[in-house]
Amino acid sequence: MPELPEVETTKRAIAVFEGQVLKKIEVHNPNLRWSVDCKTIKTIKEAKILSITRRAKYILIQFKNYSLIIHLGMTGTMRILPIDSNATRKHDHVVFYFAEHKLIFNDARRFGSLHITKSPSNHFLLSALGPEPNRSDFNADFLYQKIKTSNTHTKSFLMNQKNVVGIGNIYACEILFAAGISPRRKIKYLTKKDCRAVVDQTHRIINLAIEKGGTTLQDFYAPDGNKGYFKIELNVYGREHQECRNCQNPIKRIIQNQRSTFFCNKCQN
Repeated sequence: MPELPEVETTKRAIAVFEGQVLKKIEVHNPNLRWSVDCKTIKTIKEAKILSITRRAKYILIQFKNYSLIIHLGMTGTMRILPIDSNATRKHDHVVFYFAEHKLIFNDARRFGSLHITKSPSNHFLLSALGPEPNRSDFNADFLYQKIKTSNTHTKSFLMNQKNVVGIGNIYACEILFAAGISPRRKIKYLTKKDCRAVVDQTHRIINLAIEKGGTTLQDFYAPDGNKGYFKIELNVYGREHQECRNCQNPIKRIIQNQRSTFFCNKCQN
């Protein structure tokens, strides 16, 4: 599943369309996680893109009167092709046409979505989100205050988008390993020092993953077709029974909230 670094990589790749006019839109299949509003989406035809930004795992394409919110879901990707290319793939659901190129939204499992709104900050997908994980407002003081009334485990807390956005399963495992914090610990028992370690490692790992172009495991490729190379940096995720890189203890895997959690029970406490 594309997480924040993969979405940021996609956003940066499609930033080439800033300042360009959207000539045409083709919706081949509106039946995504939420049905595409084919009538409203036509209102951005012949409109100029003012900016392309990211909020959490959402890409925001800003026009004069509307914003297009794109979520990649579990298997969604964007790719850029020359305007005269006839290359198509199964699950190409929406195609955006520009003067020289086209931007294609592909999603095999159809958990992604496209929404048109006049007020993105008030949209139900964005209105209750927490701070960005690699920015200054996500800091040790913020985290320490936030955890005091929480009874959840550390990993579940980090993956809750109302607490901090964009941290999915892969990065939550890696952040907690780097911080030396067990994913099974209740978050409310973290000390201020623990919180500082979690925040510092979150900033470091998320920024490194962005620099590496994300983590390619199964489905994610950047719009230029390149793979993300953060996979080679993974210390615990997907390494069950392999030796911990720090202590040679076997990496363990448990299930939390129906998701696999990887950790070293010697290095993390």
